[in-house]
Amino acid sequence: MLRYLLGRLGYTVLMLLGVVTVSFFLVRAIPGDPARVMLGQRADEATLQALREQYGFNRPLYVQYWRYLERLVVGDLGRSIASNRPVLEIVLDRLPATALLATVAMVIATVLGIALGVLSAVRANTWLDTATMALAQFGISLPSIVMAIFLMVLFGQVLPWFPIAGYVDRGIEYLVLPAVTLGIRPLAIIARVTRSSMLEVLGQDYIRTARAKGLPSSRVIAVHALRNALNPVVTTVGTWFAGLLAGAYFVEYIFNWPGIGSAAFDAITKLDYPVIQGTVLFTAAVFVVVNFFSDVLYALLDPRVELSSQRVQS
Repeated sequence: MLRYLLGRLGYTVLMLLGVVTVSFFLVRAIPGDPARVMLGQRADEATLQALREQYGFNRPLYVQYWRYLERLVVGDLGRSIASNRPVLEIVLDRLPATALLATVAMVIATVLGIALGVLSAVRANTWLDTATMALAQFGISLPSIVMAIFLMVLFGQVLPWFPIAGYVDRGIEYLVLPAVTLGIRPLAIIARVTRSSMLEVLGQDYIRTARAKGLPSSRVIAVHALRNALNPVVTTVGTWFAGLLAGAYFVEYIFNWPGIGSAAFDAITKLDYPVIQGTVLFTAAVFVVVNFFSDVLYALLDPRVELSSQRVQS
C-alpha cells in the first residue's frame, strides 16, 4: 500500500509542476501589455517601465519562471496587478462561494444520479431504462453554457420562479439555477456509471443466491448489489467534485456568482497575469489532490487496484 501511495503522490507532484509550467508560459503568450492595460493608453513610458520593473515583466522569461517557482514554494502566488491584493487572498475570498455551489450541485448529481442508475438497471431493457439513458445522454452532450441560458429563459423569464443572477446573501433561491446547471452533466454520467456497474453486479452468482433464499428484492438491491457496485461511482463522484470545486467558470460568470471562476474571467479581461496563474494553479491543485484521495479511497475499497498497479510497474 505504501508503494502505491508514494507512486500516486509522485505522479501528483509532477502533474502540478506541469500545470505550473504550461500555465506560466501560456499566460505570457497572451497578446497585450498588462502594464498598458492597467495604466491606460495615456500613461507615459517612465511609469510603464516602473510598473514592468515592479512585476518583473521586463526580465527574461526563464528568470520570471524561476522566481515564480521560488515564490510558490513558500506559498506566495504573487499580487494582483489590477487590485494589488495578494492572489492567495483573492482565491481564498472566492473559495466559499465556489465550494457552496459545487457541493450543492454534487449532492444533487450524486443522489439523483445513483437513484436513476439503480432504477434503470433494475428495469433494464424497458421503456423506463431507455428513457432514462436517453435523458442521461442528452445531459452529457449539452454544454453547460447552453443549459444555463435555457434554464435562465425558462425559469427566470417564462416561468419567473427563480432569480437568474446573484448570490445567496440575497436569498437561498439564488442558488437553485446555477446548482442545477452545474449538476446536470455529472448527474447524467453518474447515472450511466451506476447503471453499468449495477448490471454487472446483478449478474453475479451471489445475487442469484440471495434471491433464491427469498430475500426481499429491495434488500438484495440496496444491501448486496448497490454496495458492491459503488467503487466506480466513488471514483466518478470524486473526479467530478474536483472539477466543480476547482471553479465552474462559465456557470459562475453567467449567473454572476462571486466564485473563483468569475475571478478568473475578470483577470483574463484585465490581463492580470498573477490572478490568472493563481486561479489556474488552484484549479489544477484541487483537481489533482481530490483525484489523489479518490484513488486512495478506491484502493482501500478494492485492493485489486493496488495489485494491478504493482504488476504494471513490474
